[in-house]
Amino acid sequence: MAKIPAWLRWSLYAAVGVLVLTTVQGFDDTDSLTAAGSSQSMLRWAVPILLAGLGGLFAERAGVVNIGLEGMMILGTWFGAWGAVVYGPWWGIVLAVLAGGMGGLLHAIATVTFGVDHIISGVAINILAPGITRFLSSEILTTLEGGSITQSPRVPGVGTFTVPIFGGGNIGTWQSPDFFGWIAAREWFLVSDIASLAKGLMTRISWVSLIALLLVPFVAWLLWRTRFGLRLRICGERPQAGEAQGINVYRYKYIGVVISGALSGLAGAFIVSPELSGIYLEGQTTGRGFIGLAALIFGNWRPLGVLGGALLFGYPFGIGLRDLDGSASHSLILVNAIGLGAVAIWAATRRKRGDAALALALGLVAAGWYLLSDTLPDVWINILPFVIVLIVLIFFAQRLRMPAADGLRYRRGEH
Repeated sequence: MAKIPAWLRWSLYAAVGVLVLTTVQGFDDTDSLTAAGSSQSMLRWAVPILLAGLGGLFAERAGVVNIGLEGMMILGTWFGAWGAVVYGPWWGIVLAVLAGGMGGLLHAIATVTFGVDHIISGVAINILAPGITRFLSSEILTTLEGGSITQSPRVPGVGTFTVPIFGGGNIGTWQSPDFFGWIAAREWFLVSDIASLAKGLMTRISWVSLIALLLVPFVAWLLWRTRFGLRLRICGERPQAGEAQGINVYRYKYIGVVISGALSGLAGAFIVSPELSGIYLEGQTTGRGFIGLAALIFGNWRPLGVLGGALLFGYPFGIGLRDLDGSASHSLILVNAIGLGAVAIWAATRRKRGDAALALALGLVAAGWYLLSDTLPDVWINILPFVIVLIVLIFFAQRLRMPAADGLRYRRGEH
């Protein structure tokens, strides 16, 4: 039997997910789970996670664990905001990418050249970055009108666009049709919900969001269809074999980690853009670099999987922004119960009785919570992505495969 292509498999997963959301939201008399605004917010929240996850992908495919993504993202927020305020939004993006790349270079020097433990080096960068940005704020941001030691003036953005015909909008004086909006207004079961979600993904999209989405197929092509990608991946799988073939393993590890930092810096620039916050605030990354690593693991070290993880983790945050009465958050509990039930069935078919029993028990707890409550604490929507990570690691860890030499110390000439 022919193997199902990854893009088709993930599309089927998404269709089943929308079917569950469409069915469940009817019980709480809400349409927030499949509203265009929810998918629009989901994309905005997912972009920095996606960029950090792709950054982690480059580093770990080269054999270097980079938990310093958070610190590199922090550097990107400061330099992205300062550059945008002083030189313009596109220069802010360039400076953020360079700042993140410098953080990646520091991590590469420590881990590749000097053989420092990857975790220790990453933690050091996460500690160092806030100190650097605090110092720069005290020296530079305080001299700008509207700036202080903890925040910048308002940050200009690179702008947004709406996809003509599918998302509506205007092109000059021409009023574009709104195809997905028209289908959503018909209120057809499932079809209108899919159209509503699609409309949100095509309305007022940041140019940086478009760049991030286009990076997914580009990275997949680069890493799995080019000589560069093959050499980078062999550094994370069998570096000694690569060395025997004449590959400069150090060089490719450096390239992978620097690209990792650059993408994290771009993620930081997006966080301070008007599409998400519109200002630099101290501590505003709030762990997105670590969530990016979680998306990387969830996606099994594959670009399309990272995108799926980023959208999944960004979805609850997008729902939380629109869920004023708590009904959507309440519906998500039932979605969790259904998901755990599906995991229990999957585990049972593979004769994993312990996993099936655990998933069934957790599903029953979620179902009971849904039936015995009307609303949920606000904090639940913020911790839900991390709960998803734990569930994935508990039940699907055996199906995940990290690069064989990921995190291992490599010295040239040692076999």
